[in-house]
Amino acid sequence: MSEFQSVMTISWLREQYTNGTLTPLQVIQSIIDRAEADREKHIWITPPSLAYIQRYLDRLNELDRALLPLWGIPFAVKDNIDVAGMPTTAGCEEYSYLPSEHAAVVERLIHAGAIPVGKTNLDQFATGLVGTRSPYGDTHNALRPELISGGSSSGSAVAVALGQAVFSLGTDTAGSGRVPAALNNLVGLKPSVGAWPSKGVVPACESLDCVTVFAHTLEDAELVDQVVRGIQPDDPWSKEIPVGERKLPAKLLLPDGPLTFYGPFADSYRVAWEKSVNNLKALKLPIEYVDIQLFQAAAALLYEGPWVAERWSALGSFIEAHPGVTFPVTEKVLRGATKPEFDAASVFTAFHKLQGYKLAAKKLLQDAALVMPTAGGTWTREQVAADPISTNSAMGLYTNHCNLLDLSALAVPSGAAGTDLPFGITLFAASGEEGRLFQLAEAIRAAQEPQPTTLVVVCGLHMRGLPLERQMLEHGAVFVREDRTSPSYKLMKLQTVPPKPGLLKLPQGGASIEVEVWEMPIATFGAFTAAIPAPLGIGKVELSDGSIVPGFICEAYGTVDAEDITSYGGWRKALAAIAEAKAEAALQLD
Repeated sequence: MSEFQSVMTISWLREQYTNGTLTPLQVIQSIIDRAEADREKHIWITPPSLAYIQRYLDRLNELDRALLPLWGIPFAVKDNIDVAGMPTTAGCEEYSYLPSEHAAVVERLIHAGAIPVGKTNLDQFATGLVGTRSPYGDTHNALRPELISGGSSSGSAVAVALGQAVFSLGTDTAGSGRVPAALNNLVGLKPSVGAWPSKGVVPACESLDCVTVFAHTLEDAELVDQVVRGIQPDDPWSKEIPVGERKLPAKLLLPDGPLTFYGPFADSYRVAWEKSVNNLKALKLPIEYVDIQLFQAAAALLYEGPWVAERWSALGSFIEAHPGVTFPVTEKVLRGATKPEFDAASVFTAFHKLQGYKLAAKKLLQDAALVMPTAGGTWTREQVAADPISTNSAMGLYTNHCNLLDLSALAVPSGAAGTDLPFGITLFAASGEEGRLFQLAEAIRAAQEPQPTTLVVVCGLHMRGLPLERQMLEHGAVFVREDRTSPSYKLMKLQTVPPKPGLLKLPQGGASIEVEVWEMPIATFGAFTAAIPAPLGIGKVELSDGSIVPGFICEAYGTVDAEDITSYGGWRKALAAIAEAKAEAALQLD
């Protein structure tokens, strides 16, 4: 295996090519080696092969890399999307055919210089959200192999996560382009229905299907969107849908009330969601809590209503003509469409009901973005094998509504629920509002990134529970610990309204004073310091362990006529003594 990094991004790889550090051939050879080493993880149906890829490597010599945004960038393709000369199986060998043309999305990527390296495993016929419904084996999670990878775009997500592609194509009807992203710590973009052409894609629900992208970074997903988006004249489902203005939403919508979490890590997922909500609050955008029953009612139509018949219309004739070749649980799901109650009248009844849901969602999402967990938990592969229906159903709890309601969606990492257990959230917006999602995701990422901070020593009204603590909190400060100064300070009660303490360091003598140590972002520290009124200010305070930390000090002129309260050992004890003295005086007056 090659020694270069496994997490590859477009910008990083382009830099390596420009510097001459790597060549496309070296990258492809490493991908082939990695795929072979991970063969038992069932990532590929048609694995990377130099015999196939060489034609694209040779073609690079004829192309101007400066003009092509994806020159030499390897990508993986879910095996329900056509790549000319590679079999398309949709996860069923008997269904396999050899396309002579690329799917429209693949053609656009190749035209931009990208290299298709192989076809990835999937839940058969893109029917599943777990990544275990394949006769080619259940794809292992990239971080914890005992867990599911998510589906149906299982191999596409894991290939990117394990450095066997820079980005990959998946498809999404009910969450297949988002759930695997969350479970493998990736970005997953599901564009507006019709924004990317679906010509050359094996249909699941043809009116709802979307091609999607998995990547390590928001920038990579956005670049792929720029290359692929646009109408395809010979695709009846293609639409001209612009990406929308790149701006933050006017408000965030969050689910009202407690959410359902499931699986062996349910409690950890709940905590991770709560942390994600706190991060969202830090963005300072207006937040509105909404009843998600609307979205769940729409989602129920996908599998509990007649939309499952759309899957049967695409695949039923094949299944009937080839008894016993379909993955058992997949066939069970698809044959659910043959129930007598799913007649023509039920289709129109459900369609009319959905139109009402779509109108309500459109009004709700006007200038807004909805944020929900991408998944409410995960499962071990063993648990899914023991209970394949209900475990799969749970995975779609927060995703199934999306395409039915004609929404755009962006799944992004949001911390961790445990060791090697990533947690993800999905941002939803109206059709044609991906720009809003990109901007929101960028703001969330910036809020999650570690910010430079400084310690600040406080000795008076900014301490916990005292009147100016709110200023600390408003500037993003976090309490660290209680501490003491070195024994060389004097504490004075200043003649201010309200009274404040002044901390002075003495050249000789003095006492150790109780203080608090807080941590404040550097970005807000300057504004905080500028607002401190004289004679107080921020200087250097020596703590009892000898460390020197920024903190509140007082200029000497401010202590004229001030009361020496050093003997109390700290402002809290001084306040207690003052209060006690006042109480005694009041008793004497009585």
